[in-house]
Amino acid sequence: MELVSRKVNLLKPFDVDSINIRKDEYFADAFIVDLPLDYVPDHVWQDIFDAKWKSSRHLWDRKLYVLGNKLRLITSPDDFGAKLNWIEAMILETNKAVDEQLLAFQQEEERRTKAEVRKQTPWEERAKIEMIKDALRKKSA
Repeated sequence: MELVSRKVNLLKPFDVDSINIRKDEYFADAFIVDLPLDYVPDHVWQDIFDAKWKSSRHLWDRKLYVLGNKLRLITSPDDFGAKLNWIEAMILETNKAVDEQLLAFQQEEERRTKAEVRKQTPWEERAKIEMIKDALRKKSA
């Protein structure tokens, strides 16, 4: 069976000196912070992640984008530790949804396999019945 999507996490411990942090040129008090991820997320993970963070009530002063193997956070520096906690919570929720999706996929595959077996069983039974009938025909002839 093929994995539907892969979980992604922040690459920790952070190498603070290698994290790109710069002033945003569009918003006066904002900075751009590129946080490293352990994998490049696939489109399924990204779609779930986008839905999770956009539905969060804590997005008034920040924007978040997946760019390759990093998360780009555009935000003010105020209460930055809480913002990191928020990002980690969004990642945990996303990974939980990926797990749930994988479980649903596995259950659907199981259901399909059982349905295929049920379809095959009558054919196998009919084939065996025909073999028995053939043997009876040969003996009665």
